[in-house]
Amino acid sequence: MELGSVLEFLENKTILVTGATGFLAKIFVEKILRVQPNVKKLYLLLRAADAKSATVRFHNEIIGKDLFRVLKEKNGTHLNALISEKITLVPGDITREDLGVKDSNLREEMWNKLDVVINLAATTNFDERYDVALDLNTFGAKHVLNFSKKCAKLNVLVHVSTAFVWGEESGMLYESSFKMGDTLNGASGLDIDVERKVVEQELNELQAEGASEEAITLAMKDLGIKRAKIYGWPNTYVFTKVMGEMFIEHLKENMSVAIVRPTIITSTYKEPFPGWAEGIRTIDSLALGYGKGRLTCFLGDVKGIVDVIPADMVVNAIFVAVVAHAKQPSDVNNIYQVGSSLRNPLIYNNLQNYAYRYFTKKPWINKDGKPVKVGKITVFHNMASFYRYMTVRYILPLKGLELANAAFCKYFQSKYNDLNRKINFVMRLVELYRPYLFFGGIFDDKNAEKLRLVARDNGVETDIFYFDPKCIDWEDYFINTHIPGIVKYAFK
Repeated sequence: MELGSVLEFLENKTILVTGATGFLAKIFVEKILRVQPNVKKLYLLLRAADAKSATVRFHNEIIGKDLFRVLKEKNGTHLNALISEKITLVPGDITREDLGVKDSNLREEMWNKLDVVINLAATTNFDERYDVALDLNTFGAKHVLNFSKKCAKLNVLVHVSTAFVWGEESGMLYESSFKMGDTLNGASGLDIDVERKVVEQELNELQAEGASEEAITLAMKDLGIKRAKIYGWPNTYVFTKVMGEMFIEHLKENMSVAIVRPTIITSTYKEPFPGWAEGIRTIDSLALGYGKGRLTCFLGDVKGIVDVIPADMVVNAIFVAVVAHAKQPSDVNNIYQVGSSLRNPLIYNNLQNYAYRYFTKKPWINKDGKPVKVGKITVFHNMASFYRYMTVRYILPLKGLELANAAFCKYFQSKYNDLNRKINFVMRLVELYRPYLFFGGIFDDKNAEKLRLVARDNGVETDIFYFDPKCIDWEDYFINTHIPGIVKYAFK
């Protein structure tokens, strides 16, 4: 593995970023423009029908975000000129061949000029419609690879996946690849083309029955989880992501490819400023529910490890992987798991404690202008005890309230709605995140650690492109950076 200055490598390079409106993609784009404005060109692929709608999305969903404030302060009135010179918006769709780029001149231009492709396009919803997730996460990866193969001078393709392609496996989970047809439970018969046919058949049957769009969406969500569980994966997201990896590994040939597998991604640790977040991501759902007083009980292993990694560290790992694999034939050590469970584990119980301390000191103010008082949460260590508690404490009283509400002409309607909403919120969270609440895996990061060590010893600007989880003080990060960040940017 050869490495050198990342800044020098990026100078005068032409880069395609897919999924440009996504969380990591925005951080990636901001970082390049801020630390290496001499990059030659950034092509940003956005799902859009035409150039006009792509421009609207770029201004509303990318450059208009607070994330870019440091870049705006640095460049002042010159920012628009920098964007005009360095960024080309590409209306397209990775679910289609040639990434859905209709402009043939633009396609040819990219094929002739691209040095690097970063595939960040994905849907990360655990219970996404199966047809949507299969198109984006699985066949989207295939389309990006095929597009990259047509690039005459490409140095490297970096495909961003997830460490949770390992599903509910326990023990040490290695940076190894998945081959076509591999399954987690030993079941045979996984065929990606068959999966697409299963989706098409189900859609045709639903449409023939005259099913509503709502019914079709629900059926597609159920189908994804059902198909995932047949082969040992817990949800549609990780199942479709692992099939995307299978396509990459199977079809890459001698192309230079790196796969980056982050764990649970949290707000920025340091750059462009600490605590930037967007949307509600995995563990933030718990913080949201707790801070707003909706979450008074939950279940999980309090001594278990929650593997999280700040978003800017993931992006920095992508940059270093680009340089490490540029023009290097893809080998067995091309997968990087970027997380913290091995080198700096965060304990679930500590995470709860950080949230309690933060919201006790700085309570959320509800819509009535009153502070929400939080307390210590009741944690159950198995599903049976959790369901018993929910039945006695909430579900039976809800049934009683329902009867009283009917008898008293809906006098208790607001109380009933509030309790029902709280119960549904908790039960949905439990169902979605159950596989991870008792997760017993540790993500090996031998390749990522080697990348860090080689970077440190070979001229990489590790003060700029840092991604070592050992430097994180979790207590300080969660109480002073992450929770304030999600309260500011994600709480509604």
